[in-house]
Amino acid sequence: MASLSMTQIRAGNWASGFGLNWAGRVQGSPSSVGFKVFASETQATEPDLSVTVNGLHMPNPFVIGSGPPGTNYTVMKRAFDEGWGAVIAKTVSLDAAKVINVTPRYARLRAGANGSAKGEIIGWENIELISDRPLETMLKEFKQLKEEYPDRILIASIMEEYNKAAWEELIDRVEQTGVDAIEINFSCPHGMPERKMGAAVGQDCALLEEVCGWINAKATIPVWAKMTPNITDISQPARVALSSGCEGVSAINTIMSVMGINLTTLRPEPCVEGYSTPGGYSAKAVHPIALGKVMSIAKMMKSEFDSENYSLSAIGGVETGGDAAEFILLGANTVQVCTGVMMHGYGLVKKLCVELQDFMKKHNFTSIEDFRGVSLEYFTTHTELVRRQQEAIQKRKAIKKGLQSDKDWTGDGFVKESESMVSN
Repeated sequence: MASLSMTQIRAGNWASGFGLNWAGRVQGSPSSVGFKVFASETQATEPDLSVTVNGLHMPNPFVIGSGPPGTNYTVMKRAFDEGWGAVIAKTVSLDAAKVINVTPRYARLRAGANGSAKGEIIGWENIELISDRPLETMLKEFKQLKEEYPDRILIASIMEEYNKAAWEELIDRVEQTGVDAIEINFSCPHGMPERKMGAAVGQDCALLEEVCGWINAKATIPVWAKMTPNITDISQPARVALSSGCEGVSAINTIMSVMGINLTTLRPEPCVEGYSTPGGYSAKAVHPIALGKVMSIAKMMKSEFDSENYSLSAIGGVETGGDAAEFILLGANTVQVCTGVMMHGYGLVKKLCVELQDFMKKHNFTSIEDFRGVSLEYFTTHTELVRRQQEAIQKRKAIKKGLQSDKDWTGDGFVKESESMVSN
């Protein structure tokens, strides 16, 4: 948790920026998942896309998700120059020498008969690990980026083995670069769990609580916990992370998958020397699953936490402004994009901003807060759906049935009363 002193720079559109100065981390209050609607009657200017999340000011809610799009100085600089609201760097750990990637490490699923090579890409699997670049190199680049873009939000993604001292060292070294926040990778589904890292922690609530305790006792800047979807009830680890001091949660990371089997070679894809391993699934096909997981977390946060003081960053299959609007309608403060950037490039942010603003104009919303969480109240249990439908059917039958007795006829409503008993 942290207290702030800040000077806000005007942010009326996606290209605007902000300046801020963190004054230390205090236990007790993070920042922001509210669910009220305030739609204005008229709009003289373009809708404002700027957001404030855990005290961090972003010109728009679109964040580069941790992965290849944030793998080095050059690409992160490009993201800032194109106008992304924030950048989350590729996950780092103390000893990059233990990280050894293979090639090929991606496989794609296309729409159309038998995965036609000409079909639209709807699914993307990766077996890529965290950053294999030396930590010292990544830290130097973080520092350089913050010196060149002091008013932009840079978030470090970190992961370590089950070792308190290692976590404390990594947090200390990362914070010294001046990054604005930390995202903890508790969700990488492949490779890292073999070392009791990533999803191995995120799937074990007792382990997660302990590690979050270490992290939040050390960190002096906001901490987000990145959740794995490879679990029955994602709200459980999200609850543990927030209860253990994290200011926010991010969801979802990739879904454990096997992309397919080559029916000619009979080998799995992606194929490395004739073999493969299950990997993480992303892109458009995971969007409905991500919506369900984000909805579950948002409902839990709304009912159990002071949702104005905690944040939710949504991830999963975002390629359009409409995709992002759906996450925000469920209560997300920000929306991360990773695979979408790998498919469409860093310029995608301009399209996302325009499309999100078009959605806002259509509904007369002037800010993100106007519609954040609006759709959450319309989710309920199946039992409640049955009750509501039965009640509605009874009302319709009552209207259709018309008058019960001749004594019910009235002079004023005679025509309508007659029509109420017509069958067609």
